[in-house]
Amino acid sequence: MSSSASAPAVPLILRWQGVLANYPAGQLGRQLTLISGIVLCALMAGLPLVTRPGMTLLIAASGLLWVLIALRTPAGSIGSINRWLLGIIALALLATGFSPVPSAALHGFLKLLSYLGVYALMRQLLATAPIWWDRIVAALLAGQLVTSVLGIRQLFGDTSELARWADPNSVADGTIRIYGTLDNPNLLAGYLLPAIPLALVALLRWPGMARKAFALAALLLGIAALVLTYSRGAWMGLVAEAAVVVVLLGSSLTRSWPPLWRRLFPLLLLVLGAAALVVVVTQVEPLRVRVLSLVAGRNDSSNNFRINVWLAALDMIQARPWLGIGPGNDAFNQIYPLFAQPRFNALSAYSIPLELSVEAGIPGLLAGIGLVICCLRRALGQWGRGGFWALPALAVLAVIAGLGVQGLTDTIFFRPEVQLSGWFCVATLAAAPAPTTAPPNSRD
Repeated sequence: MSSSASAPAVPLILRWQGVLANYPAGQLGRQLTLISGIVLCALMAGLPLVTRPGMTLLIAASGLLWVLIALRTPAGSIGSINRWLLGIIALALLATGFSPVPSAALHGFLKLLSYLGVYALMRQLLATAPIWWDRIVAALLAGQLVTSVLGIRQLFGDTSELARWADPNSVADGTIRIYGTLDNPNLLAGYLLPAIPLALVALLRWPGMARKAFALAALLLGIAALVLTYSRGAWMGLVAEAAVVVVLLGSSLTRSWPPLWRRLFPLLLLVLGAAALVVVVTQVEPLRVRVLSLVAGRNDSSNNFRINVWLAALDMIQARPWLGIGPGNDAFNQIYPLFAQPRFNALSAYSIPLELSVEAGIPGLLAGIGLVICCLRRALGQWGRGGFWALPALAVLAVIAGLGVQGLTDTIFFRPEVQLSGWFCVATLAAAPAPTTAPPNSRD
């Protein structure tokens, strides 16, 4: 049998890729990898710093660069993660077509495609040049370090602007919350959540004292800034991230121990961590007040607001359970007032599962869950194999846990400052070699 007959057929959706592979590359074509890396580093460093037009330009440039690279690169296999993404795109397209507000939904659909263009470029770059993983992380941590420092510095300046985030109807009235360069404490906290595990992995992974000092500074200042946002969802997300890191690192470090101690040691670390957390919360009054607001129910204004928005979102899902109202916040803003209770205006469903169901119906929710499960399985496989991609997989697992916990009660994830960090984590998993392929033994 000939080799051409035994080669797997290229999927129809990918047959446009590589059509320019036989044409001379030219000077620009030979530098596409370098240009892509620089653009992605600029984008990730600028997430909390650049203006929306500047971010839009970098996102559009990323998508264009991926198209140019794809035209010169023959198509390969789709991969399990990309299959889920294609399913999500198909559902979003259907939801847009059947949306009661199609023009608004089309805007949301195009925004989704632009973010996935950044993901596609990240995946392509990391698959062909894994050294860029560390460079992109360094760029992200540089931006995170700047906004963390500026946020913490706000505590020592004029607090009149910070006071606008103090809700007089909340049991936590008077709490001063920082927001850094993002003008929203919850958004700053959501942006910091994925950066903190990446900083920890950089600390463990990077050689040299200077690099480790940079990663350590980003880690400690990021945690401090996140705590000072007083975002309850982000606090719970940070605890989830810490639990994932403790369990996985504890299990890895005790592989040569007797089986009983291998099982008990991570559990013991979790118990000690929980005890320390309880002591801190009970002894530090601002933390105690903010945590107690979680169980205040409707007596806390923030809780009451979210509960009313969730009830309205459930009514929206019940009205359009199969394809939803279409993707994007523009579609939500046009449909939500028809279901909202008076005085409870909202820009989103304040819950990722509810938001997915509102935008693309129950199939959209199931597709989102399927993507998360696929990423978890891929990350656990990479962590178990060891090698080049093991520590990045550890960071991704922690990020999924942190953003997942926060996302139960907020939709900050859909903001580009947070979502693009999430897509970088997904690209990390999609770019890693399949289990049957040996991982790179060098980052050069």
